[in-house]
Amino acid sequence: MIVKQLIDIVKKRNKGGMDLKNHQVKNHLWVFVNCLIVNPTFDSQTKEHMTLQVKNFGSKCTLTEKFITAVSKCGVVEAVLSWAKFKAQTQLQKQSGKKASKLKGVPKLEDANDAGTKNSVDCTLILTEGDSAKSLAVSGLGVVGRDKFGVFPLRGKLLNVREATHKQILENAEINNIVKIVGLQYRKKYETMEDLKSLRYGRLMIMTDQDQDGSHIKGLIINFIHHNWPSLLKLPFLEEFITPIVKATKGKEEISFYSLPEFEEWKDATRNWNKYRIKYYKGLGTSTSKEAKEYFQNMKRHRILFKYEDNNDDEHIEMAFSKKCVDQRKEWLTNWMVESKRRKEAGLAEEYLYEKNTRAVTYKDFVNKELVLFSNMDNERSIASAIDGLKPGSRKVLFTCLKRNDKREIKVAQLAGSVAEHSAYHHGEMSLMSTIVNLAQNYVGSNNINLLQPIGQFGTRLQGGKDAASARYIFTMLSPLARLIFHPHDDPLLTYNRDDNQKIEPVWYMPIIPMVLVNGAEGIGTGWMTKIPNHNPREVVENIKRMIRGEDPVPMKPWYKNFIGHIEKISEQKFISSGEVGIIGHNKVEITELPVGVWTQNYKESVLESMITDTEKSPAIISDYKEYNTDTTVKFVVTMNPEKLQKAENDGVHKFFKLHSSLGLTSMCAFDKDCVLRKYETTQQILREFYAVRLEFYGKRKDYLEGMLGAEAAKLTNQARFIVEKCDGNLRIENRKKTEMIKELVKRGYNSDPVKAWKLVQDRESVLLDEAQQAAEETEEDETSPPSTSAPSKDDDNLDYDYLLGMSFWHLTLEKKNELLRKKDEKCAELDILKKKSPSDLWLEDLEVFLEKLSEVEEKERLDELGEESGKKGSKGGKLAIGAKKRTQMASDSMPSPAARRIMPVIDAEMLKKEEKIIAAKENKGKRAEKKKKGEGEGGEDEPKKEKKERKPAAPKKKTDGLKQTKLKFEKKLVDDDEEDEDGNLSDSPPPPPRTVSKRQAAANISFKYDSGDEYEHSDGENSLKTSPTHEIFSDESMSDDEFVPKKKKESPKKAAKKPPAAKKEPAAKKEPAAKKEPAVKKAPAKKNNGTASSSSDIVTIDGSSTAKPIAAKRAAAKKKPVIEFSDESNDDIFSEPEEQKKPRAAAKKKTVILSDGSNDEDSEPEERKPRAAALKPKRKYSSSDSDDAFKSQSTSSKPQKSFDDLFAEPYPKKTTVYDDDDDDDDFKMSDQSDDNFIPETKKKSRAKSSARKPPTKKIKAKSPFSSGSD
Repeated sequence: MIVKQLIDIVKKRNKGGMDLKNHQVKNHLWVFVNCLIVNPTFDSQTKEHMTLQVKNFGSKCTLTEKFITAVSKCGVVEAVLSWAKFKAQTQLQKQSGKKASKLKGVPKLEDANDAGTKNSVDCTLILTEGDSAKSLAVSGLGVVGRDKFGVFPLRGKLLNVREATHKQILENAEINNIVKIVGLQYRKKYETMEDLKSLRYGRLMIMTDQDQDGSHIKGLIINFIHHNWPSLLKLPFLEEFITPIVKATKGKEEISFYSLPEFEEWKDATRNWNKYRIKYYKGLGTSTSKEAKEYFQNMKRHRILFKYEDNNDDEHIEMAFSKKCVDQRKEWLTNWMVESKRRKEAGLAEEYLYEKNTRAVTYKDFVNKELVLFSNMDNERSIASAIDGLKPGSRKVLFTCLKRNDKREIKVAQLAGSVAEHSAYHHGEMSLMSTIVNLAQNYVGSNNINLLQPIGQFGTRLQGGKDAASARYIFTMLSPLARLIFHPHDDPLLTYNRDDNQKIEPVWYMPIIPMVLVNGAEGIGTGWMTKIPNHNPREVVENIKRMIRGEDPVPMKPWYKNFIGHIEKISEQKFISSGEVGIIGHNKVEITELPVGVWTQNYKESVLESMITDTEKSPAIISDYKEYNTDTTVKFVVTMNPEKLQKAENDGVHKFFKLHSSLGLTSMCAFDKDCVLRKYETTQQILREFYAVRLEFYGKRKDYLEGMLGAEAAKLTNQARFIVEKCDGNLRIENRKKTEMIKELVKRGYNSDPVKAWKLVQDRESVLLDEAQQAAEETEEDETSPPSTSAPSKDDDNLDYDYLLGMSFWHLTLEKKNELLRKKDEKCAELDILKKKSPSDLWLEDLEVFLEKLSEVEEKERLDELGEESGKKGSKGGKLAIGAKKRTQMASDSMPSPAARRIMPVIDAEMLKKEEKIIAAKENKGKRAEKKKKGEGEGGEDEPKKEKKERKPAAPKKKTDGLKQTKLKFEKKLVDDDEEDEDGNLSDSPPPPPRTVSKRQAAANISFKYDSGDEYEHSDGENSLKTSPTHEIFSDESMSDDEFVPKKKKESPKKAAKKPPAAKKEPAAKKEPAAKKEPAVKKAPAKKNNGTASSSSDIVTIDGSSTAKPIAAKRAAAKKKPVIEFSDESNDDIFSEPEEQKKPRAAAKKKTVILSDGSNDEDSEPEERKPRAAALKPKRKYSSSDSDDAFKSQSTSSKPQKSFDDLFAEPYPKKTTVYDDDDDDDDFKMSDQSDDNFIPETKKKSRAKSSARKPPTKKIKAKSPFSSGSD
């Protein structure tokens, strides 16, 4: 019980460490148990092993959270963590490498000939990204030789060892191979060049692709070295090999670029850049063997050394890869995005790391200028845009589908290939196929509006889409809603990306509604994550209309298509999704809907099957359940005991069957219009930003359409006039030169192609780039004669008049002339109508068309689900109608039963309280961050804690059951010297000397009092121990929170007086309660503790003797010896320091027992012994209690008390447990000889004298568990 909870605590603090077993934690614990078992049974007369089952103990052991908290703070957790860390380092040490000339057992290693020899410090190991890169490196080694260079390929990305578990590191083949090849040794420091001579390789070279993923691999290798051998980074040990990412070729001239910003800068500075043939190198596999040899011949240019400057390098590496630095990483990325936006607006080029003269880079520069590109790209891949709600992969798919404009079905696998071709997709096609499937899914919890149609099995709510068919079996096509949301009139206004010298998808699309709210978004990037729930598209449209009217948008609840459950708001940023459940009769429950995001198969396996499973520890809750689920609906009929059903109703049926899930708005992050990551607090904030951008684009669209309609009208006018003049004979084109014809057209007032001229004015750069792309394709066919791809000149006017001279003779007919004139009039009329409209009018028109089509599509889906369309078609023939009726009859089994009594979900107080705690924790975190920024004083954090502690009242004392239990009080309060009547600080108080204990009496009230200015008294009588009907030994209310607040114990005057024991006197300031004369037990008024009533301690007197009498300077041997009681299952550091007590009543017969450490099922065999004289050294009494309450003890010895340090400086005294004979228990006494292994020899001699002071008693000898030496 204790060990299991301790392991949970250790795991939280030892994330990534080795897995701990129960026995490994037990080795760090001493558990003392004091309990009474009702009618125990044993396997022998010696009563060493109790055979009674736990369920028959007669009481129940329940440990509170406060008790476990106290145990975790006693030092056990730290001891286990220290041992686990040492054990992990020992295991890692076994994986270390060693210097050897020949290495075996490492696959795919191309070892250097001099590796592991006396010349190994001059050897370099090249780590490549994959086998193809290894082939490139081996090709290059033909130039530099194999003596000094070795090659080893990495399989993908290296493990992030900073956050990996100990088991992952031990089992990672890549890491183990690198350590073995290089000869690295864990826990060894490499600080000088001489230390490098102990390695097989003196340098490590990283050779990866020059893209963002390659940069991430470099960073992971740097992180691996820095985490295990940080001193290695200060030596010239780590370096990289860079290759070109772009090459521009013109004839024999070849220019290499090692970063895209460098290429863009060259392109802006070169006017005729489009005459060069541009080739992008997306990986090392793109380079040929010939190019590899060129790279290695120019090793000086391609070999870049990593240079260590100062501690900033360490901080940046840790910031980039440590989970502890999430906030720093988020700020780092945000600052980079803001700076990139500023440079872009200012017309400045992006910063790049590798210039022509670069020979070394610092780790800080690598993180800030190269690794940041991967982190930003990781966020771009994982987090959607707030404008179109798409990630880059989804945007590439939509771009390809819109570009194809194909109304036919296409296989998903074929579409993936088309996307890779048209949008320059550079990653695996499996990921792309998964993206296409996700865009087409429409089950509950996926998309509210699917942009692609699912033709085939694209996944269902049974397994959350994981049951989709293979991509080669399913088909898809554009949804009829796609082109209404992403209007074609917006396409020319978008900013398109370019990759591989081709035009690809835009930076973001401009839909008419914010799709990020309609379909939601989820993703985890670097330093950022997002989770935006789905919303009703109709509610989104209504909010947009409100904003167009000048009103504020209203808050919206999450909404999921076809979800019939309930979504309720519990806070401003938290909603609870509840399933649908009803009760049939007195013993059946019908579940007809699950919470959002809970899939049918998972719910059945994790919830219902666990409820029906009957085990000894967890009996079955339900007796049976039946399934009536389909791919779109849920229906479970659960049968259970009526009494359990009634209990479920009382507790809440939804909570009982786990039909609640949360939907939060606390992590709504997305890229804004400037491609900067932002966190949005509310959906209205997203709506407002989208509204501003969309309305601006409607203004741009209106201007663009006006210009386009004007150009088209002018074009049609010119064409109609040209035909009329030709037919009338005013214009002759036969048998004339083209140049003469063009001159005559210009003379007659004909313009060059108005549409083309207008487009060129609108986006000249795009037109030129398209022409450059066409020229590049022609150049590939004939590289010897690169064509000119510049803009059309005045000599090429024939290209501009082709719209007139290129018309066929068919256009000269009367019908064609009339058609052209009619089209011209239509364009002019359309232009006039457009000019009268505002941007808001255009938006409202689009929204109305969208809503109309949305209703049509949803109605069609509903009819397809019900099968009514088939019934209508077959109504005439009769057979199909019957078939349709059968299908409807079968579907009725999966519908909710009309006889069920629907249960409305109830959000209980526990869920609300949990949410309040989360909100409060976030607020406190924000306040702490603000205080940290302001740099408050050192005492600023302690003052609120003190105030909180003073305000908190002590918990009321709860009556326990009739079993006699010693209560533990983990009191850790700072007590002033003059507060001698308050509760003692038991965690810091020194153990007292032993005392003589009288015979235990059933009704005796025992009072305990502590020295050093702290008092603590406890009544252990029947008045305070009442039998509880539940038989619970432990009480949650018997301990106050203040007991676990550690504080320094102030030094009291009494401790100072303890140094000369002979001269010890009674303190003058000692407060002493009046002695009570009544023989009956009475409780004194509760003492005050810092102005608050004590939580569990009342002063109690025994038979007229005062328990608060001060200690005398020195007395004769008392009849009772002081005893130290220990109580707690694992709190072996809780000691009490009792004071002296007046002589009690006449000593009765007593028997001593020595209990086992932490064992409650083994009793020791008693042994008779003779009485002893008064012991010079005290005995200790061990009282084993499972309670987590305060610990009380009593002292009656007149001997001076020892401090905590003094007790442990000397050998342990004798342990004795005394029971009285006034009850029905079989009392027995054990000989102290069983403790011989525990108590040093010098102490046993002094105790021998004390035996003469005791009357002879019956004793039985038994072997004590303490003699095993297990401590």
